[in-house]
Amino acid sequence: MNKNIEALYQIAQKETKRIIGLMSGTSLDGLDIALCEISGSGVNTNVKLVQFETISYSEEIKTEIRKIFAQKNIDFQHLALLNEWIGLLHASMVNETLEKWNIPASDIDLIASHGQTVLHAPKFLHQQEKFPNATLQIGDGDHIAVKTGIITLSDFRQKHVAAGGEGAPLAVYGDYFLFGKEGENRIMLNIGGIANFTYLPSAIKTEDTFVTDTGTGNTLIDLFVKKYFLDKSYDKDAEIAKQGNVNQILLENLKDNAFFKKGFPKTIGQELFNAEYVELALSKSNLSDILAPDLLATLTRFTAETIAEAIQFAVKNSSYKIEDFKIYLSGGGANNPLIVQWLKELLPCSFFKSDDLGINSDAKEAILFAVLANETVAGGDFKFNSVKIPSVTMGKISFPD
Repeated sequence: MNKNIEALYQIAQKETKRIIGLMSGTSLDGLDIALCEISGSGVNTNVKLVQFETISYSEEIKTEIRKIFAQKNIDFQHLALLNEWIGLLHASMVNETLEKWNIPASDIDLIASHGQTVLHAPKFLHQQEKFPNATLQIGDGDHIAVKTGIITLSDFRQKHVAAGGEGAPLAVYGDYFLFGKEGENRIMLNIGGIANFTYLPSAIKTEDTFVTDTGTGNTLIDLFVKKYFLDKSYDKDAEIAKQGNVNQILLENLKDNAFFKKGFPKTIGQELFNAEYVELALSKSNLSDILAPDLLATLTRFTAETIAEAIQFAVKNSSYKIEDFKIYLSGGGANNPLIVQWLKELLPCSFFKSDDLGINSDAKEAILFAVLANETVAGGDFKFNSVKIPSVTMGKISFPD
């Protein structure tokens, strides 16, 4: 037997595995590194977060990624070079963080690497009949495995696409295993660059469970903060938006897109929600000189309203009452007080953070990919009885040598 296959077999037999989850989102903030101890699988999965670190991306890294990020026309050589470079970069970040934690690489069983999304193109968006849904994450897993010496699982989203999904969001798998609770209606709401939620009604039947994007989260807010305020990368504590007024005409034009009329589940990215999207809405609204605080207030309200309307629609045609749901927040938007305030005004639900369920809200996405890796090597018996959630094993396996 090949020694790498034998090593993987031995890891699969372990009662508890030490898995590092890596997550870099569309906000391009940096790399989340979550060291988890995971036992069990499926609905019997148990996770302990041992260590967590976020390594910020330098402006150089962000600049290189933005050259190809969410763009139709790119320098193909730069894409190929960046795939290797990001893999080496993430591996270096893992090595440096393990050294900081005083943990040898030999103590880690697996790395679960999400990679850096550079294009997300569901069929709804690209509208080319002969082509399927598509998504692309870079940061080659072989480079991570070789440079860290740790078996690495990566490229999780491709199997989801191959099975008929859109490649996102994948949070439903971990959310169902970790947070589904009989007798309690839960919505796990993640507000990252794009906002999404997992719908977990109290019966916890897989056929009633789904995950969906709702639209923009922090993407447009961050984009225009950077445009108007060169010394800022985001609207900390919504300080700028709080100074402005929501422009209702602009808000309605922002919401006037076929995406918001699509049923669930659905996914989207910055390929739609970008500067051109906002400029078109401003043009339709006859607004050429809107004040920055007013624009940011309107974009913040846009995020809150589209999230709230999606949640209302999810509950509307069910046998549940919306006031009986508990919403658990995670992602950067969970720290935006104006988004949270407006969500509380728009939804008659109880609000919490995923921290209240024992999962660090900042680390949640990285943890969920560690859970997916655990399922790949030690799970597989659980089947989702739902066409909305493909029952697939995700992640390509890269060996260190």
